[in-house]
Amino acid sequence: MPYMYIVECSDGSFYVGSTWDIDRRLWQHNAGEGAAYTRRRRPVTLVYLEESPRIDDAYAREKQVQGWSRAKRLALIEGRTAELGPLSVRRHRPSKPKR
Repeated sequence: MPYMYIVECSDGSFYVGSTWDIDRRLWQHNAGEGAAYTRRRRPVTLVYLEESPRIDDAYAREKQVQGWSRAKRLALIEGRTAELGPLSVRRHRPSKPKR
């Protein structure tokens, strides 16, 4: 079964990925054979796992979650699904007047 997963790195950051074999992928990340991002931030800990029916669905979900803010990822990890919608609203700063 394919998965979309989130690991927490040793520096507190999150890495989002997708895989067919979660145990093998976690081993790769922690052995330094995974992504360059996690290689510099070992060890990593699995904090979220989501099954998908097909690998392309898991990959699409990976790309979706990669675009999310840290706050929105935390809400997903912590199961606060009611907050996902409100966290999607972008907060724009007023633009500076042109001179």
